Amino acid sequence: MVIHGYCDERFARVREEFEKNFSERGDVGGSFAVTIEGEYVIDLWGGHRNAEKTLPWEEDTIVNVYSTSKTMTFISTLMLADRGELDLYAPVADYWPEFAENGKAGITITNLLSHSAGLPAFSRQFSAEELYDWDLAVSDLANQAPLWEPGTQSGYHGVTQGFLLGEVVRRITGQSYGSWFRENVAEPLGADFHIGLLEQDLSRVAEILQDTSADESAFANLDPESMTAKVFGGGGSSGDVANSAAWRQAEIPAINGHGNARSVVRAQSALANDGLAFDTQLLSAEGAGKSREVLLESTDLVLMFPVKFAMGYAYGSDFIPISPNKNAIWWAGLGGSTCVIDQENRTCFSYVMNQMKASMVGDERSGSLSRTLYEAM
Repeated sequence: MVIHGYCDERFARVREEFEKNFSERGDVGGSFAVTIEGEYVIDLWGGHRNAEKTLPWEEDTIVNVYSTSKTMTFISTLMLADRGELDLYAPVADYWPEFAENGKAGITITNLLSHSAGLPAFSRQFSAEELYDWDLAVSDLANQAPLWEPGTQSGYHGVTQGFLLGEVVRRITGQSYGSWFRENVAEPLGADFHIGLLEQDLSRVAEILQDTSADESAFANLDPESMTAKVFGGGGSSGDVANSAAWRQAEIPAINGHGNARSVVRAQSALANDGLAFDTQLLSAEGAGKSREVLLESTDLVLMFPVKFAMGYAYGSDFIPISPNKNAIWWAGLGGSTCVIDQENRTCFSYVMNQMKASMVGDERSGSLSRTLYEAM
């Protein structure tokens, strides 16, 4: 197994652990990157971008990272707030008047960020093609009534959160979320991360490879009427859909961002470094610190385990020990991708891969890399 990229010698054991992901843990292709004080100390990639292992994972290979995409909507929201264009505590309807329908006038931006708005799914199961229709998706959400009292409990808004926050961005800026993100985050930082791929980038995308293990049945065996099934059972979870050009070029901000570990870290490192990353002051130190403000702690109605939500990001816990620093924040994507922001250690790291595993919030591959990284630190 040939591992490519850069790894500071202080973190040689992390490189070895990354290689074990391929030799012992079933990885096909992937990348891992770490910044400390806003500078890369690790930027590794290896393996292949297709199931037949005929196409190597290159330095510029990107892949659908599923809900790790959400971290981009979080930092975008924080940036607008830092610029004075968005009040995080204001009602959503202040920016999107139609949203006030059916008892939602009091739902705030922080309710969207903490998954407590009571809108975890669409009014019916949407197909992938319907998810490509932005106006259809946001109209459906604007017309719904919340499923529980907003702000009292979280219920993971797996797909809907991106449309909700994205529509707020669109109402404020007049741009689609993908366009605003590209011009205000990706381009200034040189982050190769995309919400809605351009046609010219399709040829370098790695295939999503489904988990064929028996454990994958965990999703299939859910009660179809349960909230969890309604959230996770829609279009986009299959490899055929996720590997299509239509999916890759659509803007579905919560789940179809495309990038690699390097670009995830490049876009998120400012939050670990008082708003500064790669010579760019993305937001103020105070604005970056907002990312860690606790909004809600509850047993999530969809994920079915305890989560402490900050401004979109979550804190680690005994249940999900993402960092020995209890103040580190994170989020992860279906199948295994992760992003962790540790401000106290001024560290940001991400793991991204194309081989899915039957997990909603990270797995042994990212966990082994995180543990070894902190042991080295």
